[in-house]
Amino acid sequence: MTLARLAIQLKCASRFARRERALPALWLLSDTQHLHNPRDALLRLPAGSGFIFRQYDHPEREGMARELLRLCRKRRIVFLLAGDWRMALRIHADGAHFPQGLARQARAIRRVKPDAMVTVAAHGLRSMHRAHQFGADATLLSPVFATQSHPGAATLGPVRFAKLTRGARAPVIALGGIHANNARRLRGSGAAGIAGISGIV
Repeated sequence: MTLARLAIQLKCASRFARRERALPALWLLSDTQHLHNPRDALLRLPAGSGFIFRQYDHPEREGMARELLRLCRKRRIVFLLAGDWRMALRIHADGAHFPQGLARQARAIRRVKPDAMVTVAAHGLRSMHRAHQFGADATLLSPVFATQSHPGAATLGPVRFAKLTRGARAPVIALGGIHANNARRLRGSGAAGIAGISGIV
C-alpha cells in the first residue's frame, strides 16, 4: 500500500473527516537541508496533496514560492507558505503554516482571508489547543518517529501520539520520521493524515 493511500485511510477514519473534507491527507514539507529544491518531489506528489513551503532563509524566497505555487496549481496541490502570512497573501497562496512559536499569527491571516487554510506545528497537547484557539484548521504533531531533521530528539511514538490525538480539538497530521515501513503503526491513532520530507517522496 502506498503512503498516499494509507494517509487517505487515516483521514477517513478520523473523527474530523466530515468537518475538514478539503484538508489534504498527505503533506510534503520543504527543507533546506533535506529537500532543497522540492520541484521534482512535487511532480511525484499525488493530486489533492498538500505542500508547505518553508525555505525561510532562501535569498529568492518569494520568487521560488511563486514558481512552486504555479506548479502546485497545475498539479492540484494545496500550497501553504510557512511563517509569513503577509507573503502568503501577496502571492495568493492557499494559506499559511506557522511554527509552534508563531501560532498566534494564525489569527492575522484569518482576519484578512477567512477561507485561508491554516496549519500550525505542535509538540504537545497544550500547543495543539493553542493552535486551535488561534484558528488553525489542523496541527502537525511531531516528532512521531526518529527523524533526520532533528537527530536525537525525543519521539512521541505511536501510542503517545494516539493519546494526544484523542484530546485534540482539530485534525492532527502526523509528522516526523514517517515512511512506508512504519506508517501502518498509525492505524487507529486518530491521525487525519501524514506529513514529511524525505519519507514522503
